Amino acid sequence: MTVDLVWRSLPLSTKELSLSRVLRCGQAFRWNNVNSVWSFSTKDRIILLKQDDQNLHYAYILAESSKDRNGPESTLLFIADYFNLDVKLADLYEQWSQVEKKCRPGSKTTSFAGFPGIRMLRQDPWETVVLFICSSNNNVKRISKMCHSLCHEYGTFINEHDGVNYYAFPQPELLAKPEVEDRLRELGFGYRAKYIQRTASMFMDNENYPHITLDSLWELRSKTSEEAHEYLIELCGVGPKVADCISLMCLDNHDVVPVDTHVLQIAVRDYKFKGPKTMNKIAYNQVKQHLRDLFGEYAGWAQLVMFAADLSDLNNGINQVDGQAIKHEVADMKVEVKQESYVGKVEQVVKVEQVERVSGKRKIKTDMVVKKIKTEA
Repeated sequence: MTVDLVWRSLPLSTKELSLSRVLRCGQAFRWNNVNSVWSFSTKDRIILLKQDDQNLHYAYILAESSKDRNGPESTLLFIADYFNLDVKLADLYEQWSQVEKKCRPGSKTTSFAGFPGIRMLRQDPWETVVLFICSSNNNVKRISKMCHSLCHEYGTFINEHDGVNYYAFPQPELLAKPEVEDRLRELGFGYRAKYIQRTASMFMDNENYPHITLDSLWELRSKTSEEAHEYLIELCGVGPKVADCISLMCLDNHDVVPVDTHVLQIAVRDYKFKGPKTMNKIAYNQVKQHLRDLFGEYAGWAQLVMFAADLSDLNNGINQVDGQAIKHEVADMKVEVKQESYVGKVEQVVKVEQVERVSGKRKIKTDMVVKKIKTEA
């Protein structure tokens, strides 16, 4: 079997995006990492990513049913949107570091300087709802296992890569059936099985919940964080913290700060929080506002970096090294791509790499076709 992997290179340093940190810091749970290549399935393709110090390299494999005739452009647009690439991370890190220095004047370094490249994702809202219902009293490794089980059991098959089958994330109509709860319990979801099935049912019940639809969920991106919060906590299994996680990680409410006991401890230790020292509703709201006052419009992003920096181990069972050297050869061609949220112009180096599977091994052919893709707002 011969597969053409088309690797395109987007100039983007690891200071702006560190795959190994972003994809294992508790935001997303369906990325696979094999030999420093990260892979993930959307509704109609597998996306593959790798990086060196100055470039993000990406490829895709379409589902056989896909009708997309502009795969390179649509994949780039997905990546730019998914990773919020219109936000310049280095500028935010500098602002946050100044805040930390004021709060910790004796410190020789900052949490932000030691953990570059961590940015907030902009994920699919429905998937994010389900993922964070799964996150209740759970750890990253187990949540990831649940999500892969859910896709394998109910998702539509996308394609295969390196012997692994990839599936789309199942939509509400597939998870709303009454028998889903029992099956999810068999798969190890525990009490979360009921929450997932009932929440999916709410999205399908136009009579009792006419205001809860996939369209209205996506439309929360244009609503206030308060409106989003009110909507989300109506869903089964979604409390205040889970609602804040969803609001931050897929609904563009970048200043929302989800709080748990760990974040409370960081606020007390490093950021002069003088309120309650134990977690309760009052402490939750006060810490949330305190960090928002300190870090401003992107307080939720800052909290994510602080949280990751304070973890003793960010591996979560996944090994990855940033900056691994990747060789490319170049030639010329231009394609125009427009994306409203991707600010600025980027020249990309593109390599077409033909890969032939021979006796289970990857054999790289030498014929290369390389392009330049120019993206502009």
